[in-house]
Amino acid sequence: MSENNLRQQVLDLLRRGNYQPLDRNEIARELSVKGVKVRQTLRDLERDGEIARIRKDRYILPNEADLVTGPISIHQAGFGFLRNEKSGGADLFIAAENTGTAMNGDRVVARIMRDTPRRGKDRQLRAEGRVIRILERAHDTLVGTLQQSRNFWYVVPDNPRLVHNIYVAAPSVAAVYDRRNRESKEDRRSQTAATAKANDKVVVRLEEWQSRHVNPEGEIIEVLGRADDPGVDVLSIIRNYHLPTEFPRAVMAQAEGIPPEVDPRMFEGREDLRDKFIVTIDPDDAKDFDDAINVDKIDNQTWELGVHIADVSAYVTPDSALDREARKRGNSVYLPDRVIPMLPERLSNGVCSLKPDVDRLTFSAFIQFDKTGRPRSARFARTIIRSAKRLTYKEAYAILKSPPRDQLGKRLHEAWELASLLRRKRFQEGSLDLDFPEVKVHVDLAGKPVKLERIENDESHQLVEEFMLAANEAVARELKNKNIPTIYRVHENPNPDKLAEYRELILSHNIRVGDLTKRSEVQRLLALIKGKPEERTLKIGLLKSLKRARYLPQPLGHYGLAKTNYLHFTSPIRRYADLVAHRSLGQQKDARKIDMGQLTSISEHISATERNAAEAEIEAVRMKKLEFFERQLQERNPQVFRASIVDVRNYGLLVELPDADITGLVHVSSLTDDFYVFDAVQKRLIARRSRKRYAIGDEVRVFVARVDRFKRQIDFAIADEKRRESGRGKRR
Repeated sequence: MSENNLRQQVLDLLRRGNYQPLDRNEIARELSVKGVKVRQTLRDLERDGEIARIRKDRYILPNEADLVTGPISIHQAGFGFLRNEKSGGADLFIAAENTGTAMNGDRVVARIMRDTPRRGKDRQLRAEGRVIRILERAHDTLVGTLQQSRNFWYVVPDNPRLVHNIYVAAPSVAAVYDRRNRESKEDRRSQTAATAKANDKVVVRLEEWQSRHVNPEGEIIEVLGRADDPGVDVLSIIRNYHLPTEFPRAVMAQAEGIPPEVDPRMFEGREDLRDKFIVTIDPDDAKDFDDAINVDKIDNQTWELGVHIADVSAYVTPDSALDREARKRGNSVYLPDRVIPMLPERLSNGVCSLKPDVDRLTFSAFIQFDKTGRPRSARFARTIIRSAKRLTYKEAYAILKSPPRDQLGKRLHEAWELASLLRRKRFQEGSLDLDFPEVKVHVDLAGKPVKLERIENDESHQLVEEFMLAANEAVARELKNKNIPTIYRVHENPNPDKLAEYRELILSHNIRVGDLTKRSEVQRLLALIKGKPEERTLKIGLLKSLKRARYLPQPLGHYGLAKTNYLHFTSPIRRYADLVAHRSLGQQKDARKIDMGQLTSISEHISATERNAAEAEIEAVRMKKLEFFERQLQERNPQVFRASIVDVRNYGLLVELPDADITGLVHVSSLTDDFYVFDAVQKRLIARRSRKRYAIGDEVRVFVARVDRFKRQIDFAIADEKRRESGRGKRR
C-alpha cells in the first residue's frame, strides 16, 4: 500500500460518523496494516496538522475537538499568537499562562478555550486558546549571555521573545571562537579549548523541556567570546538565526572550476548587445551587479526598455552542488559588516557580476511602452552585454539633477522620463507607497558603528525600481499566459477584519478615514499622514494589518503593488526565486518537465529563509544603532540630533529621530528647567512656571542620555535643557 493511500485511509477512518478516538495500535488493527507503517503515517499527519493527538495518545480530526495547529509567535511580555495554518482560519490568542513549554516560532497544537473581547470600540470577540502539544521546535540551539547566581549558572537569551532563562551546568571546556579568525572569509571556529566565564556570549543546545514550572535546561556547545568583544555581536546574530558562514567543499570546488572570465564558446545562440549603451546603477559599496538597463526613445509614441539580468542559470545548473546550496540558503543576507552570499564570491562578485567593460552573459527583457506608459509588447532573450558605465545612486542622482552634457547624461535623462511616467501610472492604478526610509550603518574595520546615513528614495532609486518592477511584471505575464510553472511573488488581499481593527487605531489619532477595504481610501490615508510625526507609527500599523508577501507557484497577484501578475526575476545572484524564474523562462519548450510539487516545496522554503534573513538584518542594524548611541555616551561632545515628538505621555515624550530611523524616550525627569504637568486631553506637557509646552508634532533637538541594549531602549534629553543646566558650549 502506498503512503498516500494509507494517509487517505487514516483520514477516512477519522471522518466516519461513528468514529470513536483510537490509539495507534487500534487504528492499525482497524485498517489491517502493520503498526510500523501506521506509526509513520500518523506522525506525518500530525506534523502536517491534518490530525491531532489527545489524551491517552488517541487521534482525532482537529476541528472535532476545537484544536488549531500552527506556529506560535511569543511577545516579550509572555503572551503569544498562534497563526492558524488552515486557509481562512482565525489566529488564536494565547495568554502567557497558557503557552505551556512553547517557545517563539515553535509549531504547536492549541485548544480553543473561549472567546474574549478585543480592544477597540466594536469589542469584537477573539478566540483564545491553550497550547497542549509541541509538534516541532523552531530551533534546537540559541544564543545568549552566560550569567552566574549563587547556586546556578544560566544563559539569558539574546532574543527577548524567548522569555525563559536557560539553566546550564557549571561551564567546563568548550569550543571557543578564535578571535584571530573573525575577519576571515570562512569565519572558522577554532578548536581551542577554553572555560566559559560569566558575561560570555555562548551557544546553547536545548534539552527536552517538559514543564513550564521549571526553567528549560541546555548544554553550552560553543563560546563566542566576551559580549563586548569586537565581532561577537554580529557573530551572535549569525548563530542565533542559524545563518551559514561557510560553503561546503563540493560547492567551492564547483565554483573554482568556473573560469573567471566568460568562455567565448558560451556566446553561441545569444543575442549580442555589446554595442548597446548599457549601464548599471547600484549602491556605493555594492560588489555584485546583477541588473543593467538601457532605454531607447524610438519616436514620440514609443519607448523600448531593456533590462539585462546576470544569467546565473548559465553557471548554476539544476541539482548541482551550487544549486542545492543556493536553494538551501534561499537568499543572501546583508549585515552591517558583511554579506552572507547565496552564491560563492567567484560567481556573485566575479563572472556573474555585470562589471563595466567586460563581457557578461545576461537574460534580457525588452519591453515596448506607448506614450502613456502602457506595455505594448515584450520579448525575452539570452544575451551578451558589455556594461559601458558603473554608476552609484549618488552619481546617477547628480546627473539627473544637472542638464545633460554628454551621451550618459542624455541617456539617463531619457530613462528618467520613462521611469517617472511608469511611476505615475503605477500609483494611478492603485499601488501603495509602503516604503520606509533606509538608514545605513557604516562600520569601521573592527565592526564598530561610526556613522548613520539616511538613504533617500530619490529619482535615481526610483528609476531603477520602476524598471525592475516592469521586468518582473513582464516575465510573470509571459509565464502565466503560456502556462509555464514557476514561482510567483504573492501579496494577497488583506483580511477586512484586520483593516477594521486598524481603522480604530487611525480614528484614535483624530484622523478621519473611510472604508479601508477600498484601495483608494488606503492611498488617501497614506497621502494624509505623509510627513506627519505619527506617519511611521501608523504605517507600521498598516503593514501589520496586511498579509505578508511570500512565494507561491500560483499567480495570486500583488496587493501592495496593485499588480495581477508579479514575480522576482531581476536578482538571481541573491535570490533563489529569481533563478527559478530564469529557468522557467528558458525552458518554455520543456515546461512539462517542471515539477509543481517541487516548486511548492521550494516556495515554502524560500519564504521561510527570506523571513529569517529579514529578521536577522533588522536585528543587526538595530543592534549597531544601539551601539552607536552607546558610544555617544562616551563622547565629550556628543552629537545632537533633530527629532519629532510622536507621542506625549505622563512620564515623558516619545521622540523619533528621522536621520537615525529610531524612537526613544525623553523622560519627564530630564526636563529640569521647570516642573511639567501632563495635559491628558490635548496630550501635552506644560511647564507650571514658564507655561512652555511640548506637544505631538513639535521639533526638538536631542542627545542620548541612556542606552539599554538588552531591552533595546534609548533615552534622550533635550539639548537646550542640558546646555542650560551644565553651561556647556554649543554642541556640534
